[in-house]
Amino acid sequence: MNLNEIKQRAREKMKGYCRVCRVCNGVACAGEVPGMGGVGTGSSFTENVNALANVKLNLRTLHDAKDPDISTSILGIKLSMPILAAPITGSEYNMGGAVPEAEYVRMVMTGSQNAGTIGMSGDGGNPVFYDSGLEAIKGVNGHGIPIIKPRENHIVLEMAKRAEEAGAPAVGMDIDGAGLVTMALMGQPVGPKNLQELKEIISGTELPFILKGIMTLDEAKLALEAGASAIVVSNHGGRILDGTPGVAEVLPKIARELKGKITILADGGVRSGVDVLKYIALGADAVLVGRPVIIGAFGGGAEGVKLVLETMAKELKQAMILTGCNNIGEISDRVLFN
Repeated sequence: MNLNEIKQRAREKMKGYCRVCRVCNGVACAGEVPGMGGVGTGSSFTENVNALANVKLNLRTLHDAKDPDISTSILGIKLSMPILAAPITGSEYNMGGAVPEAEYVRMVMTGSQNAGTIGMSGDGGNPVFYDSGLEAIKGVNGHGIPIIKPRENHIVLEMAKRAEEAGAPAVGMDIDGAGLVTMALMGQPVGPKNLQELKEIISGTELPFILKGIMTLDEAKLALEAGASAIVVSNHGGRILDGTPGVAEVLPKIARELKGKITILADGGVRSGVDVLKYIALGADAVLVGRPVIIGAFGGGAEGVKLVLETMAKELKQAMILTGCNNIGEISDRVLFN
């Protein structure tokens, strides 16, 4: 099984929902939500990809970085690579349903673990989504991170408690899910959270807490003040608000003030190991990968997910050799062409 075969199988299984384009940039699927596209004009999705493409690297080959170490540790979790599988739900209405929800999340958790990294599970209008994620996490001995929608506080706390019971090493909330129309349509209201509400949630769980969906410095600071252990700089794959900048455009400003004070993850448009290098050079500690993991799962199951992640890991290592970085800690803005 190779990536081309995986993409062809995924294209067949996701027909009518995802074209599995040669370049996954959101142009062909603009406005297709539900589906795999970006909301409205699709510009927030395409900006993620374009912003990363506009980041240029300095090629360096006069150094001793011959066999870089790409392993890292995030929130005390040792990983073979700084690449995590993003939390994604809605197989039926976003991806066509050829792979059932429970089966999809099992593929992601198993494939991620077999690649030496970790996957995240999601939440959605159907309670089965979160339940399936927890079951999949239990199936890999707790090696997964559940992400909860910004529901009413008492519901979020109950769901976080279930994450603890499943043995998860961390839990989180995709706060940017506050704008998801699909949640309201399915009778599962969500909304923004103020500082006090965040403090109540974060202090109510024993697990490290991740806030996903931060796109401004002021909200990154609020996340830190609220007690979050990590943030994910993300515009939800461009699926909730049209007209946002790309993640690569806002990440440096956040990292300049908060690097080392809170774990910073970046999510949006990662398609290769070179993209991973760029995000880390811009200030991220690790990245999340979404759409490529979906294609890996639909086209090759858990093995497909593993192959997608391991391919990115190999590309990252090669990019580190060609920019003079011996380990993840050595990746800095010196690799960026300004």
